[in-house]
Amino acid sequence: MSLGARIVSGEEGVAKCVALLQEGGIAGVPTETVYGLAADAFQPLALASIFEAKGRPLTDPLIVHLPESAWIERVAIFESDIERALVNRLAGAFWPGPLTLLLKKHPNIPELVTAGSDRIAVRVTAHPLFQEVLRKLGSPLAAPSANRFGRISPVSALDVQSELGEAISLILDGGPSRHGLESTIVSLSSEGMEILRPGPITEDQLNEFRHIIHRESIVKTPGSLPGHYAPRKRLSILESDIMEVSNAVAHGLLTFRRPSEEVAARFQMVKVLSPGGDLKEAAANFYAYLRALDESGVEGIYSEALPEVGIGIAIMDRLRRAEYGSKHGTGHLHESRSP
Repeated sequence: MSLGARIVSGEEGVAKCVALLQEGGIAGVPTETVYGLAADAFQPLALASIFEAKGRPLTDPLIVHLPESAWIERVAIFESDIERALVNRLAGAFWPGPLTLLLKKHPNIPELVTAGSDRIAVRVTAHPLFQEVLRKLGSPLAAPSANRFGRISPVSALDVQSELGEAISLILDGGPSRHGLESTIVSLSSEGMEILRPGPITEDQLNEFRHIIHRESIVKTPGSLPGHYAPRKRLSILESDIMEVSNAVAHGLLTFRRPSEEVAARFQMVKVLSPGGDLKEAAANFYAYLRALDESGVEGIYSEALPEVGIGIAIMDRLRRAEYGSKHGTGHLHESRSP
């Protein structure tokens, strides 16, 4: 396969990225969560290129990224002084960082960004190179994860090249993603806050600011389909003892902590998310290790379940969606170039 995308870095890389985005192009960019595929949020043709490159359905909305919270009213409207005050408090605590807020969209935002919804997903990135691109461009950027739709999210420039090398021309290398999982998405209402997608900012952290609502949401948000983040190979979360797996010798194993030698010897390849049992380390390694297993010679992948506390809730959310996608075909949707 010919990989056409150039990987650039540093100040020269930022300048090339900004020039491409100004011309209505799209580029792979680093964020502290996962790598994104960016386009000027106010250029509809550039936005359409994101959907085409990813094979992403137009019904799946995009997150808009800002360099600082002062830009927020360029893309969103506060519906009350109470909402403004709450957003300011959340921004003071978590921005820049991996928290996305769902707010009423500004009328100037193209419909492609929100998939026709009147709500827009907004966050302030903490990645210094991405912040520099945003400031030099002078415009907010829409940037979903830089992978084929439904596939494993990229956490390095090489991951982006592997996923989209033939569909895009430029990738800005900002090193490995720090968090390794997509941002927490939260909606605000008079009743409280609702977590629409778990992520690095946990429910316990958010609970300090307002009551958390638990309900089945019908709101469109990025990455909320049942099958997402999927490997090409079949992924199964282990519901029973690992030693009961009958065909392990041809398979790979994704574990939270280091397994015993007896367990490890039963699998062709083993990837340990965190030898010491640190959930943040496990989150940072999750996509990279899942991708390594997917690109190896194993026939299929087994994964242990992780403790569902703190960021472990977000890891298990991604793991369940990846399992569903690997078994129901959503991991293969990227084979089509059509949006």
